[in-house]
Amino acid sequence: MRGVLIQDAIRMAVGTLTVVPVPAPRVIDARVARGAMLLAPLAVVPLAAAGALVTLLPLPALPAAALALGVVALGSRGLHLDGLSDTADGLSASYDRERALSIMRKGDSGPSGVATLVIVLLVQCGALAGAISAGHGIFAVVVAVLAGRVLLAIGCARGVPSARPEGLGATVAGSVPVLGAAVSVVLGSALAAWGGTFAGLPWWQGLLAVFAAVCAGGLLLWRCVRRLGGITGDVLGACVETGVTAALLCLAA
Repeated sequence: MRGVLIQDAIRMAVGTLTVVPVPAPRVIDARVARGAMLLAPLAVVPLAAAGALVTLLPLPALPAAALALGVVALGSRGLHLDGLSDTADGLSASYDRERALSIMRKGDSGPSGVATLVIVLLVQCGALAGAISAGHGIFAVVVAVLAGRVLLAIGCARGVPSARPEGLGATVAGSVPVLGAAVSVVLGSALAAWGGTFAGLPWWQGLLAVFAAVCAGGLLLWRCVRRLGGITGDVLGACVETGVTAALLCLAA
């Protein structure tokens, strides 16, 4: 039974967060959702690896950075960028909670969503280009992608409600024990600090990148819970992209 749960959790994580074709989970319940959110960083390792390899192409730093981030975005179906856009539209549209959620549900991008996407992608590309120029582009891609997905466990921690009674947010909300989310952050920080030494960076820079990702994504999560009453799938995606951006900025030097 335990093996079936783990298998379903892996299927849910990979099938939801990547374009890798996998069979659908046999069942999706709180235990499967918990496992999927905790396994999210592992599920996107192939995307991080693909993006990291792109940085090795004989191209100027900025085009290489744009292509690397494009590979990661396409490998996740643009899921998190779409969430970022919808969340920006919802937060800026109205102070009425139901109206904001209705706007987010529509899925089309308004001016706030488009502007947010442009700004975030420009910052991500510029920061990654700086890391590539400094000689640690591979490390920057891997850490940023994985650190962003650590925020999925934080966003789904117990005590964080769902903004709607249906949808992805309702399925995963509150499914991760607080201890599990904390362990995910600690493990991610330790791996980043360890990996940074191999990339020629001081150990604390990788640690700082994960810390910045958690703080930035956590701040957005806090704002969304106060403003919308909880999380949605879009909010989780927005937190991921916010964390990726913060991590890349820390690794740009």
